[in-house]
Amino acid sequence: MGLYSSYVFPHLMDWLMRGKEFQRLRDDLLTVVRGDVLEIGFGSGLNLAHYPPTVHHLTAVDPARFLPDIVARRTAAVAFPVEIHHHAAETLSFADQRFDWVVSTWTLCSIADPVQALTEVRRVLKPDGRFVFLEHGRCQDERVAAWQDRLNPIQNVLGCGCHLNRRIDRLVEHGGLRLMQLDRFPMADVPQLVGAMYRGWAEPIP
Repeated sequence: MGLYSSYVFPHLMDWLMRGKEFQRLRDDLLTVVRGDVLEIGFGSGLNLAHYPPTVHHLTAVDPARFLPDIVARRTAAVAFPVEIHHHAAETLSFADQRFDWVVSTWTLCSIADPVQALTEVRRVLKPDGRFVFLEHGRCQDERVAAWQDRLNPIQNVLGCGCHLNRRIDRLVEHGGLRLMQLDRFPMADVPQLVGAMYRGWAEPIP
């Protein structure tokens, strides 16, 4: 699993998630982001090209060091400074109420303790800050959801910790954030086992 998780899987995911529909969804989500931004689950930096000029500074957190040469090129190509920290989202090393926005895309599926990570997101968000997310999770079709439950142990291994069946909206609420908008939709041209999408934004509950 060492070679697979450190080399094969990152390259495979980077290739898959550069697809046209993935790019469109990133554009739609990130167009409103501004100010001092934290991104959890930075991966190979695929969100970088989709941040608008209103972003002044990006702090990124990911415990893994995926594709460092590719990350360096993508980081150098943006106009705003990027600061990358390699630690878990469950233990953010930032002051309370620091960030204007926090971003999570295709990340909450694989965090070991997503509620703790979201509790940390709430802590570091300014009182008027926003948490925006684009995640796959448990399908609304119970027949598909049943298969997600059956296949989740296999996906957990093949996907390096990815879960198919998490209710993203409930995780956000359990992390102390108030959902202000939630869209659930099937991702185009992607099997619903992995393409049942949750998109929205939330604000910290005082």
